[in-house]
Amino acid sequence: MNIQEYISSGIIESYVLGLASNEEKKEFEQLCASYPALVEARNAFEELLEKTAVENAVEPPAHLKAGVLASVQQVSPIQQSKIITMENNGNPGTGYRSNLPVYIAAASVILVLGCAYFLYKLYSQNEELKDYNNTLRAKVNTSDSILNKIVDEQKVIRDSNITVVNMVGTQVAPRSSANIYWDSTSSNVYLVVKNMPKLPTTQQYQLWALIEGKPKDLGVFDATDDRVILKMKNTKKAEAFAITIEKKGGNPSPTLEKMQSLGKTKL
Repeated sequence: MNIQEYISSGIIESYVLGLASNEEKKEFEQLCASYPALVEARNAFEELLEKTAVENAVEPPAHLKAGVLASVQQVSPIQQSKIITMENNGNPGTGYRSNLPVYIAAASVILVLGCAYFLYKLYSQNEELKDYNNTLRAKVNTSDSILNKIVDEQKVIRDSNITVVNMVGTQVAPRSSANIYWDSTSSNVYLVVKNMPKLPTTQQYQLWALIEGKPKDLGVFDATDDRVILKMKNTKKAEAFAITIEKKGGNPSPTLEKMQSLGKTKL
């Protein structure tokens, strides 16, 4: 089995997101025991999902505690009330009645503090729920985006008219690799980047079709962290496909000394 082609088929995303059938799950788990590269690719995709969710988390407001404490301090004059000494002048109950305002003041302070604490906890829990909902919303949006990309990719890959061209690295960039999905009947060209390092903002990758020894521009693209299928310019003919590094926006002719990947068609 060509494990790289299996990885490029979209099975990893389907397995992690729970979209794979029982047969696909069983086959995937069996292959994981034999191919470490498959396990690494699965872990990388799971880490990408987790990283995206964490980056979209929202920090709770820092001013909340200060606001609550300020509200509590407004009742502090009550605590400054003059304390009346309990004295028994021979009349039973006189001392208790004379200290009654103090007890009421103390109870009022305790009540205010309790209410403030309750409001603080209630507000904190409400903010936590908002953050949790935002996190869930971010995860759902991310999952939907990834799922849509997978669905689009699967439609292209499973098309019977598609010719797959495996692009391998050159001496300049031996580890660079990509796949071309080319429908010669409709002229559609799709690109899946498998291993292309990010470039400075002043540069971009450019795809070329080689027709009778002459290059044809098929568009520029940027390398991304997640594997995304890119729709490039159409071509009816192609003897090979090549990727070079050019200035941002592309060049009318390829810089051959910066060729990263090359793949010949089977037609």
